Amino acid sequence: MRSSLLPSFLLLLAAALASAAAASRLVLPSPSVSHPSCLDNPPDLTAAGDEAGELVHDLGGLEAYVTGSRSSPRAIVLSSDYYGFQAPKLRKIADQVADEGYLVVVPDLLHGDPYNDEAKIPFQDWIKTHSPVEAAEKTKALIATLKKQGVSAVGVGGYCWGGKVAIELSKSPEIEVVVISHPSLVTVDDINEVKHPIEILGAELDGASPPPLVHQFEQALDQNKGIDHFVKIFPRVAHGFACRYDAKDPFAVQTAEDARKGMLSWFNKYLKKGQELSLHES
Repeated sequence: MRSSLLPSFLLLLAAALASAAAASRLVLPSPSVSHPSCLDNPPDLTAAGDEAGELVHDLGGLEAYVTGSRSSPRAIVLSSDYYGFQAPKLRKIADQVADEGYLVVVPDLLHGDPYNDEAKIPFQDWIKTHSPVEAAEKTKALIATLKKQGVSAVGVGGYCWGGKVAIELSKSPEIEVVVISHPSLVTVDDINEVKHPIEILGAELDGASPPPLVHQFEQALDQNKGIDHFVKIFPRVAHGFACRYDAKDPFAVQTAEDARKGMLSWFNKYLKKGQELSLHES
């Protein structure tokens, strides 16, 4: 009787495991393809306010928004999402980070061709000509230029598409620390190659990097005892919460502020070693 029941039990167990595996695959988007949520709530480029920085037309071969102390030995490079370096909220973040004594650079890694919701070509065609891996290589030249000008330590922050740029840079010796917020296109294999302290800020309702994928990132980092890391998933917010939030929603504004403070705290930890940290650090 037992022998006749065993094959049936094994078949049921195999079916259950297959069903669970299929369900888990449905949860996670393909990391090589951008999720539609990456294009939600595009920035209003006409809403630019008072900017503390200036536009530099050639910084290591790239146009860039530069803000903060030009004599600071510590620089932070912020890599944009698909909508580019002109986004007013991104530049506001750059100015706020610069207030902590950093030289902050937001390069135009899309070379004057950010995605536009009114673009005449489909997004998946546009993205083929805007590689974050190639953008990371060009950012290395910018970082080299900063170091020739006196910068000794560099941190990189990336949002969405820019998160993939930041991860690529985290695999190289050019930088000291990295923060990625609601990343897109990042894989577990990428995380396994990270060589510097990393903070990952995810969103509970993110379709591009949903919590199960972010938890996979964290598990991969947990196995790498040599890399300090911090992972946080912000509740009740979606992809883009850190830089494309609804300015009329107090909760969204506060969450974006918390993300900025968290990013700044992580940068301070590794770029201001041996120095008194800002009283504004949280």
